[in-house]
Amino acid sequence: MADGGTRRLAAVDEAAQALGLFEGQKAADAAALVPDLDTAEFDPAADLESLEALADWCVRFSPAVASDAPDGLFLDITGGTRLWGGEAQLAQELEARLDDNGIPARLAIADTPGAAWALARFAPGLCPPDHQAAKLAPLPVAALRLTEADAAQLARLGLRTVGQVMGLPRGPLTRRFGPGVLLRLDQALGRLPQALAYRRPPTPWRQRLAFAEPVSVPEDLARVAADLTGLLCDQLAAGGQGARRFALSYHRLDGKTLTVEAGLALPGRRPKALLRLLIPKLETVDPGFGIESASILAEDVHPLSMTQAQLDPTQAEADAAIAPLIDRLANRLGADRVWRAQPAQSHAPERAVVRREALEGARDEGWDPGRPRPLRLFVRPEPIEALAALPDAAPARFRWRGLWRKVARAEGPERIAQEWWRLAPEQTAVGAVRDYYRVEDEAGGRFWLFRAGLYGGEEAPRWWLHGVFG
Repeated sequence: MADGGTRRLAAVDEAAQALGLFEGQKAADAAALVPDLDTAEFDPAADLESLEALADWCVRFSPAVASDAPDGLFLDITGGTRLWGGEAQLAQELEARLDDNGIPARLAIADTPGAAWALARFAPGLCPPDHQAAKLAPLPVAALRLTEADAAQLARLGLRTVGQVMGLPRGPLTRRFGPGVLLRLDQALGRLPQALAYRRPPTPWRQRLAFAEPVSVPEDLARVAADLTGLLCDQLAAGGQGARRFALSYHRLDGKTLTVEAGLALPGRRPKALLRLLIPKLETVDPGFGIESASILAEDVHPLSMTQAQLDPTQAEADAAIAPLIDRLANRLGADRVWRAQPAQSHAPERAVVRREALEGARDEGWDPGRPRPLRLFVRPEPIEALAALPDAAPARFRWRGLWRKVARAEGPERIAQEWWRLAPEQTAVGAVRDYYRVEDEAGGRFWLFRAGLYGGEEAPRWWLHGVFG
């Protein structure tokens, strides 16, 4: 990396450290010590991308993985060690898999993220429960993830280990260094929580299967999907829960993870219904040299109680009857293409309708029955030519899409002004005032027209067609 025009070493591996090289050393000095030094240009963006890819790969060991740039990962393995035979076995398997892929790593397991961070860098291994203080005490103060200024000040005072810092009175320590040192110390010891930004939020609603031999044929992938959905739905049923989104992931031997997803319009936990949505998507899964494990995750989980059908149909029963159709359409076409229109509070007609989820319950908002709106409202009003007997009267004739139409009946005007509170004061204008008319032509067609602007202004009013009735 370049530092003020001087090239320095941004990172070194164990072999380079053994030769006396270190981070921050001038590249010229390093080349003088090791003439055949193998170097690569420092690329922080590529390093971060690789770290995030490694985080995605680690979901086979834990569903909750957080990146700790530039060179660390946090894995929340709470409740998952039983799948590997214990903490030691999980750490051994993870380290072996990383080594097989040419990724050197130092691992530590502890009760807190801060303690795990410190041990991984200065004393890799397993920390017994509630033994963070004893394990951290002999480590250097850098293990607390302090700022360079705080670490240097502690060193000048002769405080070189975490144990020495822990032995100081808290009041004077805070007055001398501020809250940063105590914050890191309390986080490492578990006295204060530490927030982590997980790549995928941790959830208990997850099932995993590992295989003695890799699988690859479509029939095996379908059987794995059936087994996993059965296990997950049983777990949801035991907890009285249902989910709306499911993610089925196949983990390949080469480290890549292939995921197919399915969504439900209503929270559910029926394996057969879920399989009908997942199985067609397995055609997109390329097993490569084989699938070594698979997992399924439930998201958007809600309480789901057993329901009994009533003699009289209810809205809930009607939604449940149409939900399978909504699920098939949404998973085939995309969830954003299956929706329902709902009224919304707005003076502007184009904002009076919003998209809601297909089976979202009706809301209190509604249109004023005294001011009906067209069944088909155009996304953008279309310009027309109109002739009126008087300036403020309804049009007698208008031309739309090249065809003149004679107005037989008309109602209006209904004046609608722009929503001034959405705009800056300098943006308001008389031309934004609209006078709407409901008109019917001689053929029985009914239209919703408006005149934008007022007569007598700087610009002449213009006519538009905003929608049609029926």
